[in-house]
Amino acid sequence: MAVATFAVYPEASSVQDGRLLIGGCDAAELAREFGTPVYVMAEDDLRAGARAFRTALRTHHDGPGEVVFASKACPATAVLRVFAEEGLGCDVASGGELHLALKAGFAPERIHLHGNAKSEEELRAAVDAGVGWVVVDNVEDIAKLERVLRPDRRQRVLLRIRPGVDADTHAAILTGHAESKFGLDPREACAIAHDPPAHLDVQGFHFHLGSQLTDPTPYRAAVSVLARLGDHPVYSLGGGYAVAYTADDRPPGIDASVAAVVQAAHDLLGPDKRLIVEPGRSLVANAGVTLYTVESVKRLPGGARIVAVDGGMSDNPRPMLYDAVYDVRVADRFEAEGEPATVVGKHCESGDVLVRRTRLPDARPGDVLVTPVTGAYGHAMASNYNALRRPPIVFCAGGDARAVVRRETYEDLGARDL
Repeated sequence: MAVATFAVYPEASSVQDGRLLIGGCDAAELAREFGTPVYVMAEDDLRAGARAFRTALRTHHDGPGEVVFASKACPATAVLRVFAEEGLGCDVASGGELHLALKAGFAPERIHLHGNAKSEEELRAAVDAGVGWVVVDNVEDIAKLERVLRPDRRQRVLLRIRPGVDADTHAAILTGHAESKFGLDPREACAIAHDPPAHLDVQGFHFHLGSQLTDPTPYRAAVSVLARLGDHPVYSLGGGYAVAYTADDRPPGIDASVAAVVQAAHDLLGPDKRLIVEPGRSLVANAGVTLYTVESVKRLPGGARIVAVDGGMSDNPRPMLYDAVYDVRVADRFEAEGEPATVVGKHCESGDVLVRRTRLPDARPGDVLVTPVTGAYGHAMASNYNALRRPPIVFCAGGDARAVVRRETYEDLGARDL
């Protein structure tokens, strides 16, 4: 693969005679076999990422530790099953994510229930399933847990704090600042930990600073807040590890990212604590691409083109929500030089723009376009806007492709009608 693009496509990718292959499967042929839009994931990349995180934690931390997948990034049963098989734990933030984690085969004791607005129903489901950890976000969590627990049972918990640390990322994915909707004030959490209610087994603390973090400095600042809350056996240091979305992005690698966070914990908390890290996006984003079919091309004054595809904000809302920037290529003319173009979706919104100010070769109706780095928050945030059917997920490995999530049918769109 060309040096300029290797960082954003799956490791299990290659280009042969100008055609993109994912996991040994020709991308344009995948589009014809499974239809478009379609999420394509390199299964080997998923497994390699899980192993890299586990290896990094073992390498840099001699004490007990756990790598936990933040399932919100891609809550597909097949993806979750891969990570269960690879020995990860699972972070869930709703009753639905809990259901999927259990269905995928995660042992209940390896599941961490998060959320800033957990319902009593969700907490009851977690307790009944025997989840290992509930991350308490607010005092209402404590009261609800008392109501759903048997009188003779204590629930193991971590207390989530908002450490008051700003990080260099988009405001919508910043979660550790003083005004965050997530977590307890550190002083309030400290008081709970030192005099916990009888039904809680408080093991330690959790924080999460946000997503797409490239600088380890905020992690050290947040750990320093934890260090002032007393000595505890367990600390969950969140995730937020950055990935490359364009060829110009150069985020730290997995080993360097984990090493920096662990070093801060060793320096400020001691080397023998149980440390939990929670990668999400960094496990799945670059493992996936989305394939589209070009439906129309319009030429604008000045030579630019508007290339319209058969998907858009219903399968990838991130460009509209966060001004996220993506690469785009023609799947069977992958390395061809191009002319100015903007790739738009088919939805009834002027803001339905997938890729702005890019370059494409002479795109024609019927061409298959590929956008990389859609393994995270594509499937997870997909919608039925304009009554589009949500796309399938296809796993590719060793030249074989298999659908692990089917495309919705038109009948599915009315399945909940009464």
